[in-house]
Amino acid sequence: MTERRPATDAEAKALASALRLRILRICLGEARTNKEIASILGCDPATVLHHTRTLVRTGFLQAQEERRGARGAREIPYLATRKSWQLEAAARDRSMLDAFLQELALVPAAEVDSTRLGLRLPPAEMTEFRTRLSALIEEFAARPDDPTAPAWSLFVVVHPDPNRP
Repeated sequence: MTERRPATDAEAKALASALRLRILRICLGEARTNKEIASILGCDPATVLHHTRTLVRTGFLQAQEERRGARGAREIPYLATRKSWQLEAAARDRSMLDAFLQELALVPAAEVDSTRLGLRLPPAEMTEFRTRLSALIEEFAARPDDPTAPAWSLFVVVHPDPNRP
């Protein structure tokens, strides 16, 4: 299992934004310029630049080699460093959930495979469930990206059920 360290205050603050989390996803596996990121998000490039700079400053994005755009303008593509995967519970607020919901809203319902499950397990079995689930996720996260394969997203939440005390 990946050893995770606690996020610094600056790292936690950088990840406490649904927009920044979406930028990281956009730049995962393929370097994107600020203009490309803004176009994908449907946002103003100036807004995206502010968030991109925060992510670069905190080590979540890395600037790649400068290139020239279609009209000869200087462009800097950014690539996600995957640093957020190394942090323990970096965002304890709703930013990760909000980013997921924003992305999910862009996917046709017929293409979403979802499951909701209620469990009643003794503590030892719950620990086993969490350990096995984490190991499976870690196994697939460690596999190299195949740039020719379709991109998928996964969001898993395990929480106490407030509906069944």
